[in-house]
Amino acid sequence: MSEKYDGHVHSPFCPHGTSDSLESYVEKAIKLGFTGLTFTEHAPLPANFIDPVPLNDSGMSHQQLDEYFNAVEKIKDSYHGKFEIKCGLEVDYIEGFEEETRAFLDKVGSKLDDAILSVHFIHHNNQYTCLDYSPESFEELVNALGSVENVHKKYYETVYRSLTADLGDYKPKRLGHISLVNKFQKKFQLDISSSHLVTTILDEVKKQGLSLDYNGAGTVKPLCKEPYPPSWVIEEAESRKIPLIYGSDAHSSKGIGQGFDQLSSTLLSSPLPLSRS
Repeated sequence: MSEKYDGHVHSPFCPHGTSDSLESYVEKAIKLGFTGLTFTEHAPLPANFIDPVPLNDSGMSHQQLDEYFNAVEKIKDSYHGKFEIKCGLEVDYIEGFEEETRAFLDKVGSKLDDAILSVHFIHHNNQYTCLDYSPESFEELVNALGSVENVHKKYYETVYRSLTADLGDYKPKRLGHISLVNKFQKKFQLDISSSHLVTTILDEVKKQGLSLDYNGAGTVKPLCKEPYPPSWVIEEAESRKIPLIYGSDAHSSKGIGQGFDQLSSTLLSSPLPLSRS
């Protein structure tokens, strides 16, 4: 890919991010030689889902949605013809809330140019834990499920469920940070490979004609120090000719471009448009 595109960018609407303006993200991207980006703010969580993180700040509120869409449309107009901007969301797949997620996507899908489907929450023992919130929350999962291997197994099973769930016509076309379970891998090392689970997911991604978020955020996480996903997964994806979309997963303007120089950038593609009904 000759042009640099960032397909996973957050915004001041992120309750656990920064107040950096949309313009500051765009200007940083232009400075780094990018030709476009997608704002993919964390979508509001289902109304009857209880966010398990301490500040209940995993997604923006439903009340902010229209303001977010209006702000992105306004900056799209401001940079029209100079820099490509897409309006998107990072949508959580939450096991047991498929109907609510589909209803949400049916409602807002026509406003989206692009979207990412991600797994952050793991369902276990009649509760949910945010996998990537902290090493402590990950350790809670290890204790609850019995081993690091069981956490990986449950995570990848949930990712597979996200792919096969019926989320309607506006289901996102890109799978977010497929190896997020590796975020704390230097503290919680895996003794048994889960490669067969990953390749099963890749086969399903290929079957559905989806793309992968090639996410640079893991490279700056002290207990990860590699992209999401790592090189062996990228090789498997390349062998299946699965499109790879770079994502900084920036939660501040300074995060734009993070990890890009550590990726196999010659393999990158541009985002696929969402289907329209």
